[in-house]
Amino acid sequence: MAVAKPRGSRADATRNRQQLLDVATRMFATAEAEPSMRAIAHRAGVGIATLYRHFPTRESLVDAVYRDQVSRLTAGAGELLARLDPPAALRRWMDLFGDWIATKNGMLDTLLAMVEAGEIAHAHTRAELLAAIDSLLEAGRTSGELRADVPAEVVTAALIGIFTVTSPPEQEEMTARLLDLLMDGLRSSACDQPKAAERN
Repeated sequence: MAVAKPRGSRADATRNRQQLLDVATRMFATAEAEPSMRAIAHRAGVGIATLYRHFPTRESLVDAVYRDQVSRLTAGAGELLARLDPPAALRRWMDLFGDWIATKNGMLDTLLAMVEAGEIAHAHTRAELLAAIDSLLEAGRTSGELRADVPAEVVTAALIGIFTVTSPPEQEEMTARLLDLLMDGLRSSACDQPKAAERN
């Protein structure tokens, strides 16, 4: 007796799920209002049934995107340090943090409701992000390139402030300038002289 083949392989399912996550992330980052589930499925090139098979509710999709972005941020710190010096790694990580903030804007109403309901552990996420920043700062302290007196909490507050006042895409240049100024403030005094000499 012939065995019926399953409709679609596990690889296809994994690929569809990742495609939906990637598309939802981009749409959340650029949309002025929360996009519909149908719009996300359409942009991803799959049927609405496929979307609901992977993410039965809007909350489950928002949760998956949120956790995926946090994971990228926490893992990103180590990956950046493996190929860049600490100041460059921290500056690039700031851009990743900005991408995460932008993504939250397009799913903010659902996200806030989930935090309020206790479905997302905001405190745990904050601890993960602070640990990622601290690993970057510690690497810079060890190398002597970053100041030793600035904790991760201060860097986080500065980043949130910058991305709050420069949220529209047309202010991208201003965002980059402010982040560069923040990095200048985080460099150790021992690095100031060589850096100034390089500019001259």
